[in-house]
Amino acid sequence: MKKLSTIELDAGNIAGLSEAEAAKRLQEEGYNELPSTKRRSFFALAFEVMREPMFLLLIGGGTIYLLLGDVREALMLLGFVFVVMGITLYQERKTERALEALRDLSSPRALVIREGRQKRIAGREVVRGDTVVVSEGDRIPADAVLLSSVNLSVDESLLTGESVPVRKAAAEGPATMARPGGDDLPFVYSGTLAVQGYGIAKVEATGTGTELGKIGSALQSSESEQTMLQKETGSLVRRLALMGMALCLLVVVVYGLTRHNWLNGLLAGITLAMAMLPEEFPVVLTIFLALGAWRISKKRVLTRRVPAVETLGSASVLCVDKTGTLTLNQMAVRAISTGGRLYAIDGAAKKIPEDLHEVVEFGILASQVDPFDPMEKALRSLGDGTLANTDHLHADWTLVQEYPLSKDLLAMSRVWQSVDRKNYVIAAKGAPEAIFDICHLDETEIRALSEKIDAMASEGLRVLGIAKAAFEKSDLPDGQHDFRFAFLGLIGLADPVRPGVFEAIRECYAAGIRVVMITGDYPITAQNIGKQIGLTGVEQVITGPELDAMDDAELQRRVGTVNIFARVVPEQKLRLVSALKAVGEVVAMTGDGVNDAAALKAAHIGIAMGGRGTDVAREASAIVLLDDHFSSIVQAVKMGRRIFDNLKKAMAYILAVHVPIAGMSLFPVLFDWPLVLLPVHILFLELIIDPACSIVFEAETEEANVMCRPPRSLKKPMFNRRMIAFSLLQGVSVLCIVLAVFVVAIYRGLGADEARALSFTTLIIANLGLILTNRSWSRTVLETLRSPNAAFWSVLAGALLVLGFVIYVPFLRELFRFSYLHAADVAICLMAGVVSVVWFEGVKVINRGKNILT
Repeated sequence: MKKLSTIELDAGNIAGLSEAEAAKRLQEEGYNELPSTKRRSFFALAFEVMREPMFLLLIGGGTIYLLLGDVREALMLLGFVFVVMGITLYQERKTERALEALRDLSSPRALVIREGRQKRIAGREVVRGDTVVVSEGDRIPADAVLLSSVNLSVDESLLTGESVPVRKAAAEGPATMARPGGDDLPFVYSGTLAVQGYGIAKVEATGTGTELGKIGSALQSSESEQTMLQKETGSLVRRLALMGMALCLLVVVVYGLTRHNWLNGLLAGITLAMAMLPEEFPVVLTIFLALGAWRISKKRVLTRRVPAVETLGSASVLCVDKTGTLTLNQMAVRAISTGGRLYAIDGAAKKIPEDLHEVVEFGILASQVDPFDPMEKALRSLGDGTLANTDHLHADWTLVQEYPLSKDLLAMSRVWQSVDRKNYVIAAKGAPEAIFDICHLDETEIRALSEKIDAMASEGLRVLGIAKAAFEKSDLPDGQHDFRFAFLGLIGLADPVRPGVFEAIRECYAAGIRVVMITGDYPITAQNIGKQIGLTGVEQVITGPELDAMDDAELQRRVGTVNIFARVVPEQKLRLVSALKAVGEVVAMTGDGVNDAAALKAAHIGIAMGGRGTDVAREASAIVLLDDHFSSIVQAVKMGRRIFDNLKKAMAYILAVHVPIAGMSLFPVLFDWPLVLLPVHILFLELIIDPACSIVFEAETEEANVMCRPPRSLKKPMFNRRMIAFSLLQGVSVLCIVLAVFVVAIYRGLGADEARALSFTTLIIANLGLILTNRSWSRTVLETLRSPNAAFWSVLAGALLVLGFVIYVPFLRELFRFSYLHAADVAICLMAGVVSVVWFEGVKVINRGKNILT
């Protein structure tokens, strides 16, 4: 009698809920699904965009132009507002759609018993009190208590970190749901996977009431912290904004008192405010990192929280969950012991010694024909690869009966009938002690085999015993002990390390990043994996119970030297991440399970696996590896460092370029000269500045030593004194040259329009020079010109082309209030613009090969 019939019989005797009661509970308690992040409406996004100061200034400037009767200027400013707003809204909505697409398109299906009939429904429609039927390969839809089960094993690694499935046993009476972990518990949990056997369970909790849902709810209530760069940029913006407001008021007052035109004075004040407003800093920070995230996505890495990209480049500790992150979460045969000898098995082997054929043969016979259990899959895979052309695979045999695992005997047997043999053939596998028992081995034999078991276990292998028996065709006995089993051998299985992990760990060390393994598995397994991946300090291990015995001070002292934490539960993972942060580490945490979610949220950078990972883990993370390749983390770190380097160049350029713009807006008012810059000129400059920051500098390739230097300390500000000093010096030198061109033109009797055209052209040339010289702080312009950057040439060509239009197209020239420039005038502007920045090239030559702004 096959054991499946027992489940079918039990299911037939259960009525389950009525449809009316199920519908009532669904309405009262809600759908069986996890909480998700609320989506912002279009109007909420638009309101956020319209609150930006630059947009308000543009609207104010456009309004004043309308009051002055300058309709063309007003339409240009207001049109620019709507174009930028549209682009921003598009980018925001596109980001949200990408995050929504990452979630599963539908919930898993569930087989329930209602009104005495089995029916398959959407998992989100399962309610408390439902009776669910669980079979091999099913995703458990809710937390439930087992009413009956046969040989049921469940993969709970998403909740516990255990790499090996756990056995389940039916409840012997009323039972209250308890935490997951360990064998022979009568509970199954939402999101876990049945890998073997069958069962019937009564649902006790759904949705946010499940173990998985509780973690998701906790994540909803916790807040993500701002990155240090965001805080630093915000502080600088506030200081510059206050300075700009003060100067803006000064310009309005001075202009109104000296020229008696308060409306034009207000327009001049708005122009200065636009020139000084540091809106590029937060905007460029957002756009720059978003472009970096898009570039990273090309390598199958999704950035959920864009600011984490720059923090990733500063990561000093990478906390790694073993199961499914460092390993494949797929068992593979690594060793076989038989006849007193121990053989190492290559996972890619196409041939194994003849002595091992029978062990593998009966290991397969003791497994499911179409296995779902990882260990049975590993045995089948080895057999298909090495026994294909032998007589040891038996696709034509008939399964007669199976004897499942039990609490008293951790072994299972399967009875087969061959095509040509008269007797039944029985194959058994299970815990070595159980196989020794049914084989009735003596103490001497057990001691000898125990040495082999210890040798395998020291390598972190999961050991199974294999035995065989024959039985005459008659009524089969009730138990496995009634067969005369012969011991065949031991099989050692391991969860293989992901390809490329060893190399990725080495790159982490070269980049000054410490790698810490935090796992729910056993210490010996974690140590073995640590050796395989090249982890340092594998001799020291702290277990979960040991961690519980430590106070926070002791943990913070030990956490700096120990790289393996084993038998750790989710709350302890969170505590470990907090301890690392407390001692000043910048923590990145990888993981794919629900057990990782809280720590992913708490870490500076949470990195989730997108393929196997849960929704909860992805929602908690800042970065998702869509291909689940651990080596992609190193590429993300490399990209993060490149992004930060280039972002620093962009910020230095912004600071430098605003000095001459602000100066040319302020000095003409103070000295009663004709105004040089109007809002339309500021917009023109912004059309160069914005793409230069967000495209040109972002497109720069990384420095040669980007992954051969220690991580940047988050305590070290981006805007250090040296960087600010050089940036201001660049800006002042450009301001002096442009101001000199304007003053000379005025005192030579040239008209205001011609002086404005000369000064503005010089400013544009100097602006392009600043972009070119800031592309690298260690290489000269001649060297950077050989480095490909299509974006720079596009900006350069576009700026010069538009400049030519506004100078030589009458309509635009009138709009910009310029006069015609001759070739000699343009040559003067070109030479003046080059002179204003050439000194910085001399500083690079003097500091040959060094980054002068770090």
